[in-house]
Amino acid sequence: MSTPESRPFQVELRGIVDLLSRSIYSGPRVFLRELLQNGQDALSARREHDGGGTGIRITPVSAASDVFRLQDDGIGLDAAEVGELLSTVGRSSKRDLFDLPRTDRLGQFGIGLLSCFMVVDEIVVRSRSARGGDPVEWVGRSDGTFTVRPLQGDEADAVSTGSVVELRPRPGDVGLLGTATALELAAEYGRYLPTPIRVDLPGGGEERINREPLFAEPFTRPSDALLELGRELIGAQPLDAIPLSVPGTQTRGTAFVLPFAPAPGARQAHRVHLGGMLLSERMDDLLPDWSFFVRCVIDTKGLHPTASREALIEDDALEQTRAELGDALRRWVIGLAATSPGRLAEFLAVHHQALRSLALHDEELAAFIVPHLAVETSNGVTTFGDLARKGGVIRFAETVDEFRQIAGIAAADDPVVNGGYVYDAELLRRLPESIPGSIVQRVTVADELDNLAEPPLEQRETVRRLEERAAAALADLDCSAAVRAFDPADHTALYVADPEVLRGLEREKARDAGGGFWGDMMGKLDAAAQQRSAASALGRLCLNWRNPLVRTLADLDDDVVFVRTVRILYVQSLLAGHRPLRAADRAALTQAMTDIVQLSVASASDRIQGENA
Repeated sequence: MSTPESRPFQVELRGIVDLLSRSIYSGPRVFLRELLQNGQDALSARREHDGGGTGIRITPVSAASDVFRLQDDGIGLDAAEVGELLSTVGRSSKRDLFDLPRTDRLGQFGIGLLSCFMVVDEIVVRSRSARGGDPVEWVGRSDGTFTVRPLQGDEADAVSTGSVVELRPRPGDVGLLGTATALELAAEYGRYLPTPIRVDLPGGGEERINREPLFAEPFTRPSDALLELGRELIGAQPLDAIPLSVPGTQTRGTAFVLPFAPAPGARQAHRVHLGGMLLSERMDDLLPDWSFFVRCVIDTKGLHPTASREALIEDDALEQTRAELGDALRRWVIGLAATSPGRLAEFLAVHHQALRSLALHDEELAAFIVPHLAVETSNGVTTFGDLARKGGVIRFAETVDEFRQIAGIAAADDPVVNGGYVYDAELLRRLPESIPGSIVQRVTVADELDNLAEPPLEQRETVRRLEERAAAALADLDCSAAVRAFDPADHTALYVADPEVLRGLEREKARDAGGGFWGDMMGKLDAAAQQRSAASALGRLCLNWRNPLVRTLADLDDDVVFVRTVRILYVQSLLAGHRPLRAADRAALTQAMTDIVQLSVASASDRIQGENA
């Protein structure tokens, strides 16, 4: 027998292995996925050729064997095919590496086999073609060379139709080819393949890897087994399961509705299989952005993988699939709104934010969903639908800050809606489209303040003096004073400010927290803001003339008690409006309380002395 000729690969192998490990594949563990894909493709070709082929067998490295083997009884290769397919990266019957693979094939034999060089220095392939001819052995080495030789005699008799790949791991990579990892990876990547996969166990026997893809079967109501799969996927019992089907790309699967709201900015993590082979467990571009209330598991034959087979190519097929999957989720939500108000309420309690986003992009869905969405008003929490049913103009504040300033003076029979939360202002503006006949109007702090009643004309002089004294008491706190009459009467004062004032307060709070670069920067920003608009940089304490304490203040001659009381009302109004307290505000409160306590102690002492005299 002649010595086989050593020939170079038609690539720079060292560079390709580096490319595979650093740029294409996520890590060396994918070697088994690539071998499984090659075996699956070979079995598909065998079935087309003569209907044969039974499955894939894996023999991991163990005490009984220092060689890893993966064997299939697929189509096999002859000498010419081995030299052509295994030595030219990306050239196979499935077109070029960076072209789209055929829909009935998962991988490309050359590049897939080369992934094994991430864990070994030598790959041995023995194969017998179902089309006839002598069996052949191919040996590839990490130095960039390979040999091909025909097998004869006993060696030939030992090779059955199909292929066996043998890998002898490098010392540091033995664990990747051992039994535990082989079982884990075979289950992770190939459990839903239609081809039986068996793993030999060290003590004898075998373990069958395959499962039925329950998630890809159509259903009306989810089975317990399907919901258990959802629990495995999302880590909790799903609220529901939604069947998914896109016939145009041969895509089927299930969307599991999350029982919790995902963290803001969390990426979607869908599990995608390609012809039964796991493509990715964290696919984040499968569904529309608004559909972050579900996690999906799908199997597809018509979507196209990238070269690494760990993501999908962004093409027309994926765009069509994404749109149709989004339609399925939308139909499910509409169905809940129309037929299952109890389940809808449970869903809304968790995922109202996602539905708000969706309603802005889908008029049909908005008509069903928006009336059920909760919204905050100055009278408490209600729904858009209840607001519309009460009739009249629905008034809303654009921001949370404006709402907090207005809520305290809004009449009970004319509430103000908080439009400051994400999507709410836009939903309110579009409310006449979602709920025909509803009327909305934006209100501002300035509007409401101007609409407050002036005190009676005969008391204007008293009120003017009260405003002047209160403004003087608050001058060092950058706050002016005004007196108006509003309900409820037990509301002593309201702090109002425009957005520039609020930003200034936040900057001053940050500056008070510490010096250094950040404190200096905040100080410069605050100074610039004050220079732009000194007048608008003042907040305003609006004292309620209908409140007995405020009218008592108007007649109070004791300047010390007056100033301290006004400053306490100022801080109280800040807290009521959820305003940040600056260091100056906290100091003013502490000083005012201290002075009032001292005055009370002195007064009590004088009273006791008088009683004892």
